[in-house]
Amino acid sequence: MQEEVNQKTVALAVQTARFSGNTMKKAIMSYLAHRKAKQVNSKNRPQAKQRNPTHGKMTVEELVGQGQGATNIEIKDKDIQLFENIARKYNVDYAVKQDQTVNPPRYLIFFKAKDTDVIAQAFKEYVHVSSKRKERPSLKAKLVRLQKSLSKTKNRERTREKDRGRGAPSL
Repeated sequence: MQEEVNQKTVALAVQTARFSGNTMKKAIMSYLAHRKAKQVNSKNRPQAKQRNPTHGKMTVEELVGQGQGATNIEIKDKDIQLFENIARKYNVDYAVKQDQTVNPPRYLIFFKAKDTDVIAQAFKEYVHVSSKRKERPSLKAKLVRLQKSLSKTKNRERTREKDRGRGAPSL
């Protein structure tokens, strides 16, 4: 994969009556001059504001390296993605570390000490949303219940049809 990224291919089309080494040399020289002019123009243009790479999810080392102190919260739930979505919503700088010494694994969420109020609000929302999710019946349970109710009504209709045919003969 790395070799594919490092290797680049350039397609150069030249229209000529007679192709020779000098023609190829001129075509390559004009291509290189074009690339050089393009690089100079892009350097003169103001750059777009780049995203701060030290914002949002990061490693614990990067978070501690910012020198603002770090605190943590423990989450035992497997659905860590839900918390990450909520933390992104609240614009919190955080780091996730998985502790696999415990079964099931637990997650430690590290965040900056100055973000304590914001992380408390984000954690409240996480608890609220995760409790709502746990209260909802699973889709599988709903399907099983529906299947049972359908089978009961279907059997009732079959028995009615059978009873109709077994009555006394009509005159």
